[in-house]
Amino acid sequence: MTVQDIRSFNRFYTNVIGALDYSRHLYAPFTLTESRVLYELAHSPRTDAADLRAELSLDAGYLSRILNRFEQDGLVERAPSERDPRRRQVTLTVRGRETAALLAERADESVGALLAAVPDADRPRLAEALRTVRTILSASDKRRPRPEDVVLREPGPGDLGWIVQRNAALYAAEYDFNADYEGLVARIVADFAEDHDPHLERVWIAELDGRAVGCVMCVRDDAPGTARLRLLLVEPDARGLRIGDQLVAAVVEFARGVGYRDLVLWTNDILGAARRIYQRHGFVLTAEKPHRSFGQDLVGQDWRLDLHEPQ
Repeated sequence: MTVQDIRSFNRFYTNVIGALDYSRHLYAPFTLTESRVLYELAHSPRTDAADLRAELSLDAGYLSRILNRFEQDGLVERAPSERDPRRRQVTLTVRGRETAALLAERADESVGALLAAVPDADRPRLAEALRTVRTILSASDKRRPRPEDVVLREPGPGDLGWIVQRNAALYAAEYDFNADYEGLVARIVADFAEDHDPHLERVWIAELDGRAVGCVMCVRDDAPGTARLRLLLVEPDARGLRIGDQLVAAVVEFARGVGYRDLVLWTNDILGAARRIYQRHGFVLTAEKPHRSFGQDLVGQDWRLDLHEPQ
């Protein structure tokens, strides 16, 4: 392996994905860098300009020019950060979210067209090669995984079983839940697998370096016009990468996009990290009730998000 080998591959791959003419490639007036900034903002509802600079390794002046343009075009809003007034918080507007969603859709179509030319028999080999490149270069770079390394995808064969197994194992280890909880999760997952409307219900798997590290579900609730968020989970060794935020944001965007009026969830007060994620995304606590479940004395909580309210 030589420097020229890697440079040759870089030239080949940037040509394959159209990186040198990204705006024409996706039929959108954005460079690859601008599209990446929109992606980061779409997957983190509250991001400081300083966070963006660090995540994307961008020059401060270059990023400022991008954000100025986005603000002029009505794609973002900037305000003093809630965490640190010296910082500037950047948030996508409704138009910005729509633009980011359109770019994501076109990028998915572009990659889908690329994969369509790959024979089914070669796809596992391609996937393994991509994982190998990421694993080796990440190890040589000696860097920790970053939020942008996480991919949200639909479940594949075995993933629904993984949701049951990991929920049962993690809640037993962290909260001493008994097998009743595993039974509840198994019923939720089985109901989804046997009968769900793919237009109104969905499961997301968060993947990092080729392995599943998180999940969440969006299913129809009994109340008309209401969706329910269920089974949010992030593996302990993958926490700190905003995976929970990405998963909840995906549910909110999906539920709003297909026309639900409300998004609700049920959790327990001991799940502090999850509750903070829900609060960051605008959920409001509507009811609390003590109960005895899963071998523990708990306080159940109902949370609700009005999808028609501006975010």
